[in-house]
Amino acid sequence: RRDGKPVYLGSSKAYSLTIQRKKPAKLVWTQAWRRLHKKGLSETTTKKKTRKLNKVQRAVVGLSLDDIKKKASTKPDVRSAQRTAALKEVKARKSANKTKSGKQAKGNGSGAGQRSKIPKNVVRSQKGSTQR
Repeated sequence: RRDGKPVYLGSSKAYSLTIQRKKPAKLVWTQAWRRLHKKGLSETTTKKKTRKLNKVQRAVVGLSLDDIKKKASTKPDVRSAQRTAALKEVKARKSANKTKSGKQAKGNGSGAGQRSKIPKNVVRSQKGSTQR
């Protein structure tokens, strides 16, 4: 061996195979092969049982746990009806805002709130000039 430890072999068969540099894991009668192919382990060790995690519901900052449960228990068709009602309300609010803003813009004449675009003075470098 490389580390210089003496190897004690039980038989001439084992000695012969060691000299031939045969891998013990490929010889069916060796412990290395039995370990590699999981032979004889079933009666000594049993598999550990994994615990199933329980899901816990928690309250969110804006909602209490009861509110969350109520929302989950509502039927999908009721939920969709609520959603459509909310969308209609939002659309109505937007259209009301548009009509108000439209009246204000017509009354002012020229847009006093908006400034006309003024080009910024941009300094462009001349061709061929280099900074040192």
